Amino acid sequence: MAKKPFASSADLGEKKETLEVLAEGVYALTAEGDPNVGAIEAEDFIIAFEARATPKAGSDWLEMLREHTDKPVKYLVLSHYHAVRVLGAAAFNAESIIAHEKTKFLVEERGMEDWHSEYGRMPRLFRDPDSIPGLTHPDIVFNDRLEIPLGGDRGSLVLEYCGRGHTAGDIVAWLPKQKILFAGDLVEAAAALYTGDAFHFDWSTNTLDKVKSLGAEVLVGGRGAVVHGRENVDAAIEQTRGFLNGMKEKVGEVYNRGGTVKEAFEATHAHLAPQYGMWPIFEHCLPFDVQRIWDEFEGIDWPRVWTAERDQEVWDKLQG
Repeated sequence: MAKKPFASSADLGEKKETLEVLAEGVYALTAEGDPNVGAIEAEDFIIAFEARATPKAGSDWLEMLREHTDKPVKYLVLSHYHAVRVLGAAAFNAESIIAHEKTKFLVEERGMEDWHSEYGRMPRLFRDPDSIPGLTHPDIVFNDRLEIPLGGDRGSLVLEYCGRGHTAGDIVAWLPKQKILFAGDLVEAAAALYTGDAFHFDWSTNTLDKVKSLGAEVLVGGRGAVVHGRENVDAAIEQTRGFLNGMKEKVGEVYNRGGTVKEAFEATHAHLAPQYGMWPIFEHCLPFDVQRIWDEFEGIDWPRVWTAERDQEVWDKLQG
């Protein structure tokens, strides 16, 4: 059997990018399973949600957005610390970069290692990597909730921490008036979950419960198409929960009977593939996902740092 290409290193085909206007002054860019981004217009400025992997990739998004608005970007909001979400920040020329306090900590703790790791896993997302000036550091951080008035009759944008999930510091961006939710990687709509830095037991229970309780009628997940309608939004949240619960069940079974992490990967793959296997980055993510939840079963609460070397070691052990 031929060895599988490492992570997404062989995924070099360009994805079609689609800008959707979700409500007046509310925008989302999706890209056939690549990371989603968004923007919200206030009366006099823009709040950008996510930065993409490089300034070049960020500039390409802004060029599309400029067909709809020429307001300056005042705030760039980062949902979490992963390189493909943050390293393009320089393109936005934002007055301030906002993130959860744990995201700031994670950038400082492991940002450089994550940069090298994600570049190796997903090289196509790093358009013109030499344009990255360095790590992205937020200058406004918060713990639970931050509200940004949008002016006029636009309502407010609420940035909220729903609990440990995809990382220790994920936040959502919630527009209560429009009932639109930018969920970051806490929810994926028809795209596989990356959980290599996750807290599976918190995420699959209290964190997703809080996300669901917001009552969104439009959801922009971390990847996949925009979801419209309360019933469909709830279904996307439950699909995400189902992926997490499937991993918990199968890895737990193998761990509790004294098996190996390789056996746990094989059991989890067999269980999840019929429903989720055709989703973007399923094969890429699952080895790292299983290794992380195995660590949790072993009592390792704070995720171990992923390096390019550790990535390859885990890949060879589980997907090899």
